Amino acid sequence: MKHPHLVLAGLALALCTVAAPASLAADPLWNLGDLYATPAAWEASFDRTRADLQNLGMLRGTLGTDSASMFKALDTISSLNKEVARLNVYSSLKGDEDLRVAEAQERNQRAQALNTQLSEQTAWVAPELLAVGADRIKQFEGEQPELARRFGFYLANTLRYAPHTLGEEGEGVLAAAGDVLQQPGTLHSQFANGELPYPTIVLEKGKRVRLDQSAYEKYRQSPDRAVRKEVFDAFWGAWKKYQNTVGNMLTTQVMGDVFSAKARRFDSALEAANFSSNMPPAVYRMLVEQAHAGLPVLHRYLRLRKARLGIKDDLQYYDGYAPLFPAPKGLNFSVEDSKRITLAALQPLGDEYLSLMKQGFASNWMNVYPSQGKNSGAYMNGAAYDVHPYLLLNHNGDYMSLSTFAHEWGHAVHTLLTTKAQPYENSNYSTFVAETASIGNQMLLDDYMVKNARTKAERLYYLGNSLETIRQIFFRQVMFAEFELALHQEVEQGHALSGARMSEMYCGLLRKYQGEAEGVMKINPTYCTEWAYIPHFYLDFYVWQYATSMAGAASMTDAILSEGQPAQQRFVNMLKEGGSDYPYEIYRRAGLDMASPAPYQALVSRMSRLLDQIEALDKQP
Repeated sequence: MKHPHLVLAGLALALCTVAAPASLAADPLWNLGDLYATPAAWEASFDRTRADLQNLGMLRGTLGTDSASMFKALDTISSLNKEVARLNVYSSLKGDEDLRVAEAQERNQRAQALNTQLSEQTAWVAPELLAVGADRIKQFEGEQPELARRFGFYLANTLRYAPHTLGEEGEGVLAAAGDVLQQPGTLHSQFANGELPYPTIVLEKGKRVRLDQSAYEKYRQSPDRAVRKEVFDAFWGAWKKYQNTVGNMLTTQVMGDVFSAKARRFDSALEAANFSSNMPPAVYRMLVEQAHAGLPVLHRYLRLRKARLGIKDDLQYYDGYAPLFPAPKGLNFSVEDSKRITLAALQPLGDEYLSLMKQGFASNWMNVYPSQGKNSGAYMNGAAYDVHPYLLLNHNGDYMSLSTFAHEWGHAVHTLLTTKAQPYENSNYSTFVAETASIGNQMLLDDYMVKNARTKAERLYYLGNSLETIRQIFFRQVMFAEFELALHQEVEQGHALSGARMSEMYCGLLRKYQGEAEGVMKINPTYCTEWAYIPHFYLDFYVWQYATSMAGAASMTDAILSEGQPAQQRFVNMLKEGGSDYPYEIYRRAGLDMASPAPYQALVSRMSRLLDQIEALDKQP
């Protein structure tokens, strides 16, 4: 009954300046007093919760006594889980306000340690429930309706885990090993963000730039092709020097995934990773199959990129990030603009959805602007069930800031709809559904921006960003997923891995997706160390959820715009289901079969339509 509701932005790529109504105004800094009035109040709750966790052992042996005892035990554990989540929300948000404050970082570490303690103190629950058995649990649910309402899905899911649940001692060992198994990702983060000796290059007019990750992401977009090449050569050359070290890190991560899967008697790490969401393997296979089928459309986009950038020789991998269409001068969006525009763009989602968004806009739930020491990312944290979602943004007035705003508020409204409709125990929704909600917002925003653009240049700019979103969230993430599966299969089959071998494997996928054999793009082998830079590979089989979700978003958006209210209601109802069922079933009730080609074909068709629009605009004077 964990509730880790932190939803990060996917790739946020998303009009004109308009004033927001005063009723939507709120301070640009979140009010953490809604969680705990003061740091001292957090400390008091922390001490009380830590002490209560030590008493959970007294509930052992009571689950099968009678329905009242089972409900009392699960209710007690759930209440503690909810408070641990709330403690973590506060400590995480407070820490992200200024990463330089040691006291806040230490508080956050203590809160995270409380999660591990909760896992250890409740490791006995699943084995004991399995010992009680399905028949007696069903009897208890009949006697205690509240047990069925709040814990029915959890109990059914626990019984589903029977073949993969160890005894009490084994569960305790795996819970305690959690911190150790997370270390490869910690090491990668430390190396990538703090210790890798990034190169320095000299740009025009003698400007020296240290190519760390943020500088790489900035200068790889340079309109000067020679600069782009120099950036790629230097950045990936630096990573290549350490590919075997990073390869050992990633191999250790993969070994840990395979170990955990074997310990729980799964046939593969992929099966283990997808078991919690109960997503059929056919969905993964269909995703990859349809991505391959859509490669001609991706290659059409890359050929358009070559033409628009005026490249006469071979398109190169370093040409992939230069803006297809430059941002028109004067294009700037304040936070108030972003509120107004987002509300206008999301009108097709209906009054119930928009009213919750307006409620959030009028409240102090966001930390909006960049500041020194602040976490530089974007996310929605909705784990404080009894409070409200919080959003961290770094709004700087550009198109990406607007799109990120719409994306994260998609997560926030999803959380509000879920918590209104579901008890806490059923409120932890799947990433698969979460990203459909947020990416769907971005698609509606993109379409609105194109429709309401004031000039041809603006319209082309928005269309180009929409295309790039599909390239990066769909095709790129599926490529990552293929690479991740191949790594795990190598270890599962007893083969050795090294950084050099990983680069070879990654190169093959890059060449396939970028169309080297078809003459679309050339891949320099040095750039095949890109895998070493990707932190998502330390979250086992995470990335493919974004690609699947984007396909779901395309299909839902098409339906809402063509059908109107019936599809709108299916979408809102899907968000209200929260974590009360598995994502495949939630999608199915919303009218989507994610194991069928249709959602993925809807996304590829959307990409084709965007290309058609650009070609039509190019023919205009």
